[in-house]
Amino acid sequence: MSRLPQPTSRTDPRARLKSTPTAPSPSSRAPVSPSVRSAVSPLAKPPPSPTLRAPPTPTLRTQKSAQNLRSRTPVKSPARKTQPLPPEDDAPPKPQLSIREQIALKRAEVKKVAKSPVVAKFEGLEDASPQAFSQSVEHVDLGRWSIKETIERGRSSGAINLSSRDLPCIPSALFEIHLGITPEPLKSAPVEPPIGSSGANARQTSNQNGPSWYEAQDLEILKAWSNEIQEIQPEISMFGSLKIIDLRNNKLQTLPDTFADLTALTAVDLSHNQLSSLPVNFWTLPHLTTLNLSHNHLASLPFSAPFRGGSTPLDRTQDSRGDWFSQTITRATEPLPRLTNLDVSYNRLTAASIDHSIEGPGLPALLSKFDLSGNPLGKCDSLFRALGRLERLRELHMLKADIGDDSFRVSVFASASGTLFPVLKILDLEETQVTRPAVEAVFTPNVIKQTVQFDVTSQEPPDGVLRIIVGKRVVKEAWEIEAERRTKLRRQVAFPEESSSSSAGQTNAQAPAAKEPWEIEAEQGLLSEGAKRRMRAQAAVAARPSASSTSSGGRPTPAALQKPKVVEKEPWEIEAEQSLLSAGGRRRARAAALAAAAGTSQPDATRTPSPSAASPARSHTPPSVGAALANPQYYTAASRTLTLPPSAPPAKSNHARSFSLAAPAWSKGPAAAGVSELALAIPAPTLPLAAIASQPLAQNLKVLILASRRADPSFSIPINPGICLPYLEELSLTNCNLGDSVPVSHVGESGDEPTLQRTNEPLLPLLTKLFPSVRTLDLSYNGLTSAAFTKAALEALIFADPTPGGEADATAARKGLRQLRLRGNRLNELDGFRELADRFRGNRDAPGWKLEELDLRDNEIAKMPAELGLFPLEVFLVDGNTFRVPPRRVWEREGTKGLLSWLRGWIE
Repeated sequence: MSRLPQPTSRTDPRARLKSTPTAPSPSSRAPVSPSVRSAVSPLAKPPPSPTLRAPPTPTLRTQKSAQNLRSRTPVKSPARKTQPLPPEDDAPPKPQLSIREQIALKRAEVKKVAKSPVVAKFEGLEDASPQAFSQSVEHVDLGRWSIKETIERGRSSGAINLSSRDLPCIPSALFEIHLGITPEPLKSAPVEPPIGSSGANARQTSNQNGPSWYEAQDLEILKAWSNEIQEIQPEISMFGSLKIIDLRNNKLQTLPDTFADLTALTAVDLSHNQLSSLPVNFWTLPHLTTLNLSHNHLASLPFSAPFRGGSTPLDRTQDSRGDWFSQTITRATEPLPRLTNLDVSYNRLTAASIDHSIEGPGLPALLSKFDLSGNPLGKCDSLFRALGRLERLRELHMLKADIGDDSFRVSVFASASGTLFPVLKILDLEETQVTRPAVEAVFTPNVIKQTVQFDVTSQEPPDGVLRIIVGKRVVKEAWEIEAERRTKLRRQVAFPEESSSSSAGQTNAQAPAAKEPWEIEAEQGLLSEGAKRRMRAQAAVAARPSASSTSSGGRPTPAALQKPKVVEKEPWEIEAEQSLLSAGGRRRARAAALAAAAGTSQPDATRTPSPSAASPARSHTPPSVGAALANPQYYTAASRTLTLPPSAPPAKSNHARSFSLAAPAWSKGPAAAGVSELALAIPAPTLPLAAIASQPLAQNLKVLILASRRADPSFSIPINPGICLPYLEELSLTNCNLGDSVPVSHVGESGDEPTLQRTNEPLLPLLTKLFPSVRTLDLSYNGLTSAAFTKAALEALIFADPTPGGEADATAARKGLRQLRLRGNRLNELDGFRELADRFRGNRDAPGWKLEELDLRDNEIAKMPAELGLFPLEVFLVDGNTFRVPPRRVWEREGTKGLLSWLRGWIE
């Protein structure tokens, strides 16, 4: 007899239905919706029609068993309602699936999951199939775009960064997306890795945000450092607008010859590669300023190689695949004419392999920083002579280089004419075989004009100081160097004969070694404070007029008591008498030393006089105007730049009716410490043109900087000005409190007093007449208004005129402005510029127009005229004004070109 399970109140109705095949009574059945029916049996057939419904199938169980089973079912509670069971006669029987059919169903579900994108959330354990993750999924970098999306976004930004992506070469998609060409496969990377987007959403976003053809930017920056790149496609030369290339930390062994066709490059970083040579025309890049070739395998630097054999600067680069590359490329006529920073450290270079011949072009002329560290240089005497002729070389590094004292012979600079290394500040010979005596014997005052310093600090050496690092680098603080200087100064005061012998250059190898101060004090018995007090008392008694060399008892005075007679004052007393206790006093002393070096009558304040000659009141001879203007503190001969010191109105004193621009010796405070006699010798007007034009430097002056000269906002010009500064290219009048009109005083030849009364003249026409060759005019932070910028004034100021007045005079011809800076003035409208822009309506070029930069920031411009979009400007700055149209995002996102295009769109 079969045992039937006894149902309880918690038995699932579906389980009870499964266990009881007989249909319940019609009274207990309830209709069920088709949705429920389909949920219960998804593969069941549709229910039969009610009229054709077949009778229930008889079961093996007896009616008695079914009645017993139904009778034991508990009655439903009214508080807890359960869903009625579907009638068995309405629901068709669920077909039984075979094992083979169940396996096929599971396989279909797995294939469906494999085709759909993989997600991290699963609705059930059956969705987390291991087969779904066995397929190959592209590499996704968290936090950055994929390679393809990065390349596509570079079309709108002009910059691409593909660093640290394990690339075997530059992706071909870069050429396909930006240029529409497919480069030939490289031997080092015949098959490139996939570069697809990281997901469907990212691909849709990339397609939606892609720039239009007219919004695309030329590629200017390409960074692909820290990859596995071994070779570069020759088609790289088709990116003619590239300015910055960063390919450091790769596996490059050679560069294609077409790499030298990128004539717009300004910065190239090829460090940490395996380069053994460079293309021949690489040294003819005309705009390259920074070049890093460190940690490579270079064995030579043939700067003059492209200029040998009668080659011309106009060269053609041919390609055997067609005429696509057959274009004329303008190259430089000298090796890297704009290179300022060259790093070739840790290569295989010798001094003979670096092309520095005097007959040929030699080294780059504008080189400012040259790093040769870690190279087997060898004997470098001829290389040092060639480097000494570079007028702008400021730093020369040879750290851990194979170089010795044979490169620093005494006669290394004997045949050189003129001053060598004119602006050199740092000569790094750290951890080499060079010794300090050899360097001191070569860098003598008759060879260089700088002061040699061997102390290393964390600060940059000041102007006029050459820091030479020999041996192991020991960085000292400023207070340590100052303490050593004061100790040396005290020793010179205590032992003048020793200091005089050392200053005269009398060095003897057999002379006794210099003793430390404590050793000298120990010999004299001055280690204790009591001994020092007794010594000072005895010295004071011996210095009296009545004192004799013998005592009352006839005992002679010991020599040890007579020798320190010169030590009558403490060192701080001597410094106080010389006004060297304050920072301002030390600055004035340094200025006096510079004036003495320039040949002026200023006394040498840096030399410590003997105590007998020192006196509290010293007489100063103020320098002349010419000496002050020609002083190295204000005039730089290398760049032909004259920078006059700023001036300000006198501070409010206690007495409202009395003030003085001079700084008396007894005055205290920073105002007195900041005024020097050189600054007082310069005339007070903002532009002392009469004083400048009478000096020899006026014939070659190129840059004149007059910043913050507000004490007397006027111009002092000669009676017959003519062209006072014929070659002036840059004029800066920032923060000088100038208005639309400026007071002008005409000074005679004597230059002492103005011979005519002051007159007011318009500022812009006056600058146009006085400085016709100026290219950069800076009038920022003044009080100029829109009334001064009329169309006539702007045309005369900005446009070039080769023959003014009908005379072909090269010195009087206007060269045309390139930069006009008007930041921080009171401009509220731009009517003059709007009328001037009408000359460009219908054409993109106007005769004589040279302007490239226009700075109108921080003014009060309430409306930006749309006609300004016609100007062919490279830099147009309008930030900090009050206008609302165009919105700020136009120039913040798209720069000058976007702003001009937006303004031009309102007209066209």
